[in-house]
Amino acid sequence: MKRQRNTLGCNDCDASETPSTNKIRQKERNTPGCDDCDESKTASTKKMKQEDDESSEKLSFININFLRFFNDPIHGHIELHPLLVSIIDTRQFQRLRHIKTLGGGYYVFPGASHNRFEHSLGVSYLAGEFVESLQRRQEELAITNEEVLCIKIAGLCHDLGHGPFSHLFDGQFIPLINEGSTWKHEQASVDMLQYLIDDNNLWPQFEKNKLTETDLTFIKELIDNPLTEDFSSDNWPCQGRPIERSFLYEIVANKRNGVDVDKWDYFARDCHCLGIPNNFDWRRFVKFARVIKVDGIYQICCRDKVVIDLYEMFHTRSTLHRKAYKHKTVTIVEKMITDALEAANEHFLINGKDGHLVKMSGAIEDMVAYTQLTDSIIQQIMMSSDPHLQKAQQLLRQIEERNLYKYIGETQPITVEMTLDEGDLYQLSAKELEELFTEEGVFPPRGTPFVSPAKPESVPQNQSNNLEPVNNKVIKELTFEIQEVVSFDYGMNVDNPIDNMYFYAKQDPNKPLKIRKEQVSQMLPQTFHEKIGRLSQHNDQFLRDI
Repeated sequence: MKRQRNTLGCNDCDASETPSTNKIRQKERNTPGCDDCDESKTASTKKMKQEDDESSEKLSFININFLRFFNDPIHGHIELHPLLVSIIDTRQFQRLRHIKTLGGGYYVFPGASHNRFEHSLGVSYLAGEFVESLQRRQEELAITNEEVLCIKIAGLCHDLGHGPFSHLFDGQFIPLINEGSTWKHEQASVDMLQYLIDDNNLWPQFEKNKLTETDLTFIKELIDNPLTEDFSSDNWPCQGRPIERSFLYEIVANKRNGVDVDKWDYFARDCHCLGIPNNFDWRRFVKFARVIKVDGIYQICCRDKVVIDLYEMFHTRSTLHRKAYKHKTVTIVEKMITDALEAANEHFLINGKDGHLVKMSGAIEDMVAYTQLTDSIIQQIMMSSDPHLQKAQQLLRQIEERNLYKYIGETQPITVEMTLDEGDLYQLSAKELEELFTEEGVFPPRGTPFVSPAKPESVPQNQSNNLEPVNNKVIKELTFEIQEVVSFDYGMNVDNPIDNMYFYAKQDPNKPLKIRKEQVSQMLPQTFHEKIGRLSQHNDQFLRDI
């Protein structure tokens, strides 16, 4: 390409030069006496070189040659930092490929075959998108690249601690075996992350990316968030970051109001695999999210016009629980899997640390053993020749042959207004609600006779026995008990999560606002919590009698 001379006689103006360089050239041309040795040109060139060096330093934080791209069916092509890739390429993380996100749901919904592996990638991607958006839009927050990386790692590793069949393990199996246990998979995620780093000697890579022990503490706190919805400046429980950075704890696992990237991914992914519509657009929320100081604490707030989108988000959560997660057949299948694991627990042992054999229920304290616990435990039990596992094998065989526990029906509690004054429900604790819903006259009391509609003249005429059987077969009069109490809510028990959310108006983006439900729509839910009692029969003799 020939060099084009400009009309002012400057010999260094090339048509291929960048706009930034041309801008500098223009400034030089407007300076009297401009030539190749002019001091102003030298100063401008040095300034441009300094800016280029700073840009190169930023780019060196993520070398494009070491990024790995994943083609995700939900989010499209996503790119992950090299340190994240190093974490992914470990056996501790790869075990997530063999843990179904929806547990026993795959036995009911053929499309629910997705695993914790792809969900974790998605959460990491969304966490990065969210925090980087805040970093760009609010430079005054001074969010560092190291903090961005920590949040991405937390999103990636937040589910490392899930056991076989996801929430079935920590929500049903462990409480059944270890009565009174408060163990949750978040604690196991923290333990597994530490084991992953130590076992694969990854700490030098953390240090290479300028991460410190304090940053690792920050990551662990993001995963197992110690915050409560009512924390204040007087009781800040975190060690990884000071209270001035409290908004960073609201991205991966938001304990304040439940609006976080974990939900955004599983809403989109689960709805896609289940064939259920998802109406929430996380990109819209991110565009309008803003950090504002509220009562001395920095919080993630949103534009007032996005409030209806948040109600739709929590409605999507409720819909997924009602239609899929707590579908009557899903809960029966998961109950049978839980019973099978309980029957196998004493006899199916796993190699743990230092060669010690541990039970499945004991693996939560031994990450060497826990690494081996995935959904494949079912196949291992089925293929075992140990006679002590016959009961567990029988239960698992029944699931395969669709010989499930018999679902009898479900009942709604009598309306709260019949026993309480309006508004009293919101003043009850969770324990009081549990007691209320098992009192006589609310759910059918234990021992109430259940009679099939085949004998309508004998059906008790009272509201406390409004069961609908699954078929019209004559069922002999029998005594039943409520096998399961299922809760549906918006994620915060009886509370409306939007009440814990602050918004801002276009006219004053730095002033936090509360928006009452009545200001949004008169068609929103009046209550945000519901319980139903489900009845099922597990007795083989009963199955033979009907």
